[in-house]
Amino acid sequence: MAKITFVDVTLRDGNHTYRHQFTPDIVSRTAAALDAAGVDIIEVGHGDGLGGSTVHVGRAPVSDIELIKAVTSVVKRAKVGILLLPGFGIFRDLEAAAEAGVSVARVASHSTEADTTEQHIQKARELGMFTVGYLVSAGMASPELLAEEAAKLESYGAQYVNLAESQGHLVPSEVAARVRAVRKAVSIPIGFHPHNNLGLAIGNILAAIDEGVTYIDGSLKGFGGGAGNAQTETVIAALKRAGHEVGTDLFGILDAAQTFADLVAPQPMPVIDNDSILMGYANVYGGYVHPVKHAAKHYNVDPRELIIRLGKRQVVAGQEDAVEDEAQKLARETHLKAA
Repeated sequence: MAKITFVDVTLRDGNHTYRHQFTPDIVSRTAAALDAAGVDIIEVGHGDGLGGSTVHVGRAPVSDIELIKAVTSVVKRAKVGILLLPGFGIFRDLEAAAEAGVSVARVASHSTEADTTEQHIQKARELGMFTVGYLVSAGMASPELLAEEAAKLESYGAQYVNLAESQGHLVPSEVAARVRAVRKAVSIPIGFHPHNNLGLAIGNILAAIDEGVTYIDGSLKGFGGGAGNAQTETVIAALKRAGHEVGTDLFGILDAAQTFADLVAPQPMPVIDNDSILMGYANVYGGYVHPVKHAAKHYNVDPRELIIRLGKRQVVAGQEDAVEDEAQKLARETHLKAA
């Protein structure tokens, strides 16, 4: 049985579900409940990480630093973490986060572009942060390529490598194969961040742990891009049921989930709806669920066809303009067929 470090990403990845509109009150009260439940690391910020508040992906009502301070002011035992995508976030953002009390920095790139993270990983280490190399959309790279990219992260100074299955596309055997390949390529710990588009988040977590993963991500009520993340309270129950060692208290995390649900009501909880299923099937980034629905309605096209086209195009996070582009093409083609 494994000893698991649990990372709750509700207050960062869950911001996607809330259209990046979390307030200091929501994050402070949720963080206090997570801390009381014994969660190891609490990640906070814009859904796309430090510097992510843009017209392109969604403006937040307050700055990342305001959200961070709302968490660090109430947390007593958990470590507070951030995500940074180089390009969105810069050195100044890392420095400000460290000054505000952040002790964990997860520096992210697409799964085939680890070389974009070298300077930011080294900067985070210089600032004294526990630094993680984070590979987004792990299902878009083969096990062999993913292992090569993970080895780069270790060489840059990452203290563990996190594999994010951002589309909810992989099945347990595919997750196991990727973790196994990475395990052979690095000597640092491995983490796993699943999404639930095909209803496989818990199964994929258990498969990942069987292959050596010791850091697991989840979010309260499953809040996150697409159909959402692995649901924290369900993950904790499943890990305990499977006999793994996890420091989070089951009753405490159930209380935290209810606290969060009350704070964001009447926002509906993430569900595996038809669009989310197709996004997982087609390997499309879950953060596109709202842009897809908006574009499909605006151009009067079938969102299912739009999702399949985006999958064939192999879009990655940050290419929201591709949704509009494909919706326009689909609308023209539909019009020509009807003419």
